[in-house]
Amino acid sequence: QVQLVESGGGLVQAGGSLRLSCAASGRTFSTYTMGWFRQAPGKEREFVAGISWSGATYYADSANGRFTISRDNAKNTVFLQMNILKPEDTANYSCAASTRTAAILKFADQYGYWGQGTQVTVSS
Repeated sequence: QVQLVESGGGLVQAGGSLRLSCAASGRTFSTYTMGWFRQAPGKEREFVAGISWSGATYYADSANGRFTISRDNAKNTVFLQMNILKPEDTANYSCAASTRTAAILKFADQYGYWGQGTQVTVSS
């Protein structure tokens, strides 16, 4: 069983930055593929960024160039650094973990474990 706890959300002005963290339980964190997803009110959940067990990273077009996903296996934590935030980035952000070994996982049903989420609000 994997438990995920996100933190770091909040209210920020457009153009600002936030760093989200996701702390995971489990002794095999280094083998998990980790992802960040977001869901805005009235919209479907969408993929934001992912990082494989080997450190390969991949991003949604909306995040590419502004967001950076990273992981610290010693601390069982994955991060999402978000820069140049826009009002359309406003959403509840959740991290997810998968025990699949595939390098790229962009779909929610490929992940078996989810955190509760942290709210990000970007004001214009």
